[in-house]
Amino acid sequence: MDGEEKKGASLASLHDNTISPRDDRRDRGRILHEAIPHASHAKWLKPENRPDPVDIIEKTHEGRIQELAPLRWGRMLISPFTFYRGTAAIMAYDLSHTPTTGVRVQACGDCHMLNFGAFATPERNIIFDLNDFDETLPAPWEWDIKRLAVSFVLAVRDNGLKDKYAQGAAEAVARSYRKKMLEYSKKSILDIWYDRIDWEAVIEKTSDPELQKKIKAKTEKAIKRTIQGHYFPKMSELHDGRYIFKDSPPALYHLKGEESEKFRQDTLDAFAIYRQSLQDDKQRLFDRYKLSDVAIKVVGVGSVGTCCAVALMLAPDTEPLILQLKEARASVLEPYCGKSEFENHGQRVVAGQRIIQSASDIFLGWTKFGDGRHFYLRQLRDGKVKLEPDLWDGPRMIEIAEIMGTVLARAHARSGDAAVISGYLSEECTFDEAVGSFAVLYANQAEEDYELFARACKSGRLPVAEDLGL
Repeated sequence: MDGEEKKGASLASLHDNTISPRDDRRDRGRILHEAIPHASHAKWLKPENRPDPVDIIEKTHEGRIQELAPLRWGRMLISPFTFYRGTAAIMAYDLSHTPTTGVRVQACGDCHMLNFGAFATPERNIIFDLNDFDETLPAPWEWDIKRLAVSFVLAVRDNGLKDKYAQGAAEAVARSYRKKMLEYSKKSILDIWYDRIDWEAVIEKTSDPELQKKIKAKTEKAIKRTIQGHYFPKMSELHDGRYIFKDSPPALYHLKGEESEKFRQDTLDAFAIYRQSLQDDKQRLFDRYKLSDVAIKVVGVGSVGTCCAVALMLAPDTEPLILQLKEARASVLEPYCGKSEFENHGQRVVAGQRIIQSASDIFLGWTKFGDGRHFYLRQLRDGKVKLEPDLWDGPRMIEIAEIMGTVLARAHARSGDAAVISGYLSEECTFDEAVGSFAVLYANQAEEDYELFARACKSGRLPVAEDLGL
C-alpha cells in the first residue's frame, strides 16, 4: 500500500473486530508476510519530489506562538537527535512511502526513545510506559517500530559509540517487539489489557551496577518530589495574598496585561468542558480545587510554540494541584491515515493515551478554548522519572531498546490483533534485521535533513534563541 492510497482514507480507524479463530488470524499474518516480505522493510529510498524538510518544519509552526519559534529552532539545533525529536511530520511523510501490511493499531505517532518514561500510577506504583501521545492515531504498527529504532541509531551516534551498537539497538527494538507480540498472540484480550511493566523490573535488568545505583537513587528522589513538598514551593510564590507561579522565562512566564487576564478567564471557561471529560468521582475531586494562577510553560522540543500552560489549583489548607494544559493539534499522521474520529484533538489524545497506556493519570481529560483551540490536561510530573540516554554506553543502549520494544508490543496489542501481527513477524529474525538496516539508512537521511536545517538557521532564515530554557 503506497502513500497515495493511504491519503484516500477519510477516517482513521482500527481494523474490524473479528471472531475468527486465533490460528486463522495468525495465518492471515503469514499470508501478509508472503505478499510483503520482511526484506522490503530494510530499504529506504528518498521519494521523488520529496518536500524540502525545512519547508515542512516551517509549516508545522503555523498557528503556533511565533515568538517561541527561535526557542524551538534552538532546541532542535542541539544535535541530529534533538532535531529528530521535532520532526515527526517529516518522518510521517516518509513512512507513508514505505511498505506496510495495512494492519493498524492505536499508534503513538511520535515513538522515539524519550517519549518513554517511568511515572506513578493512581495506585502510586512506578511503571515504565509510553508517555507522549500528541500524534496518536490509528496507523500501521510498523511505523512506531521504525521511528523508535531510528531514534536509537541517532542516540548511539550522539554518544559517540560504535556503529555495531547503533544497528544492534535498532534490531533489539524489533526483536523484543516480535517476541513479546508472540506471547500476546497466545493471551486473552483481558490478560493483555491488565499487563504492565514495573519500573523496578526495568532497573533490575540493568547490568551495569553503577548505572543501576544511579537510577535507583534518581527514582527515590522522583518519588519524594511531590506537588505539595517540592513543585509547589519551587514554582510558586505568594503575591498580594495569592499564590502565583514564579516567572522563569523562557520556560515559564505569565502573559502580560489584558492578555494575561483573558487567558485566565479562557482557562476558567474551559474547565467546565474539562470537568465533563472526567469520570464522575474525579469530577468531585476536581471540584475541591479552585484556580489560583495560570502561566505559559514551554516543554519538550516538538511541542515548543504550541500553547502549553500550567494551572495552579488550591484546595482548603493551601493543598496544591498543578495541572498541565497542552494544546492538541491535528496529528501529523492524518494526511496519510485519515482524519481522527474525534472532532476535538484533545479528546483524540486522551482516548489514544487511555488505550495505549497501562495506567493513566486520574486528571487526564480534554477541553477547548473559546477561540477554537483544543487542549488536553493532566497532572504535572506525577512521580515522573526522566530517562538520561547520554549516560548509556553501547550494551545499555541495547538493553533499553529491548525493554522499549517490549513496551511498544504491549501498547499495540491493546488495540491491534496480536495474532495477525505475530503471524506476519514469524519466529525468524528477518524482520529484526530489516528494521536494523532501515534504521541506519533513515538515520543517515535524518542527519542530512539536519544539515539543511542547520544551514537555514545559520543563514538567518530560522532565527535561533540563545537561551533555550533547558
